[in-house]
Amino acid sequence: METTSLQKFSKWVMQEVQHLNPDTTWTELSLVLTDDHGMTELNQAYFNKHESTDVISFAYAPMPGDHDGHTGEVIVNVECAVREGPAHAGASRELALYIAHGCQHLTGASDHTPELREAMRQQETKWLARAEKEGLLDGLVSDSKRNSSP
Repeated sequence: METTSLQKFSKWVMQEVQHLNPDTTWTELSLVLTDDHGMTELNQAYFNKHESTDVISFAYAPMPGDHDGHTGEVIVNVECAVREGPAHAGASRELALYIAHGCQHLTGASDHTPELREAMRQQETKWLARAEKEGLLDGLVSDSKRNSSP
């Protein structure tokens, strides 16, 4: 089976997450791609918020007796990334930002205050700059409009 760009980037960012907290071993990450409608349903079901969002994360501790490590689930809104991407650095980079942000939440990072949000954004910006240099952001979103110039 061929490894996709999303799989490569997700694996890479989870290795970076592992460096943030070496005492926590991550063994599995589920990356769920959805749209505004799907994200609104999840946001309502889990957080009682009747709106869409860009990313939702869930971290799961190992089951008792299971020593394989933690697992995580990052649910990202691709429709939002495609919509917001052109106003930033493109849909692929926007999607990568959502994935990085969600993965960072898996470590317990919070963005509930401006200071915490800024700290998270600084870490994500560092990751994305390195990932971009390594070519890991290329082709995350297949949309011919994302990099078109007039």
